[in-house]
Parts: sequence; structure tokens; C-alpha cells
Amino acid sequence: MTGDTGARMRRPGRKVAACLAALLPVAVAVGVYAFGRTHTPDYTSGLFGQHGVGVFELKARLGSALMALAIVQLLLGLWMYRRLPGAGAAPHRVHPTHRLIGLLAFLLSLPIAYQCITAYGVDFTSSRVAVHSITGCVLYGAFVAKVLVVRSRRLPGWALPVAGGVLVAAIALMWYTAALWFFTGSAPGF
Repeated sequence: MTGDTGARMRRPGRKVAACLAALLPVAVAVGVYAFGRTHTPDYTSGLFGQHGVGVFELKARLGSALMALAIVQLLLGLWMYRRLPGAGAAPHRVHPTHRLIGLLAFLLSLPIAYQCITAYGVDFTSSRVAVHSITGCVLYGAFVAKVLVVRSRRLPGWALPVAGGVLVAAIALMWYTAALWFFTGSAPGF
């Protein structure tokens, strides 16, 4: 096999990986959106025994914990790829710690998302609620994108920081439009 033939054989694999990395996250986001728009909301839905204002406070606290985990994830990711100024090379234990915290963040997000989507669905009653709803759909698409990018060796080097950045940005926007809004009475600009 010549070098040219080997290069041609590798290109389709890279294109398929890139296509999957782009389409599957979009399909997940669209699927969450479609469910949220067609599902009949149950405004009485609770979370861990909390109802009414208690649910809002619990979700705001859980969302704040999720935001803290996302910040830790961002810092660990920057450290692993030597982009954290003054930190030097990350010790080996940082990699599994990053994975574990990512798993914890994902698991923490699930009850929040479940209560939001079953109680309210995807709603456009105000700009804050619309941004929150759409960002919630994007968040799970971004999570799928990050998992695919991390697992693939065929995608360009910029794909991982973009996927991770979108995921952290989505969590931050979700926190801004819900937890901060709850704790302050209304977030600036909404």
C-alpha cells in the first residue's frame, strides 16, 4: 500500500467521525426540544419531595453546584492541556478526576432537567424562559458532542476545546437564567 492510498483510506473515517460528531449532538438537542414542545407540562411536578417554591430553591442550589462543577471541569481541562497559566504539567491523577467530576456533573444535571422538562417543557413565555429552554436542549447535545469528541482520535484538535467550551457555556447560561434569577429575584438583562 502506498502512502497516498493510506491517506485516502484515512480521510473517509475522519469525515464519518466528523459527521457523527456534528449530527448526533444536533439530533439529541432536537429530540429534547421536540419532547419539550409536544409534552403536556405538569406544573405540579415536584423534585425530591419539594413542590412550589421549594422546587425552585432546590433546583437553584443544585444548579449552582452544577455550575461549580463546570468551573472545576474547565480549570482541570485547561490544566490537562497546559493552558492554565502558571500551573505547569498536570499530574496523572488530574485526568481521572476530570472524568469523575464530569460524570458527577452529568448525573447532577439529570434530576434538574427531568423536573424542568416534565413540569414546564420547552416554553417561550418570556425571553429568560425561552433562552433557558433552548439552552437546556443545547446542553445535552453539547454533552453528547463532548463525549464523541473525547472518544475520537480522528477529529481536529480544536474540536475538544470547542465542545467543552459550549458545554460549560451552556451550563453557565442555564445557571444565569435560572439559579441566579431565583437568588436575586431577576437576573440582569432578562
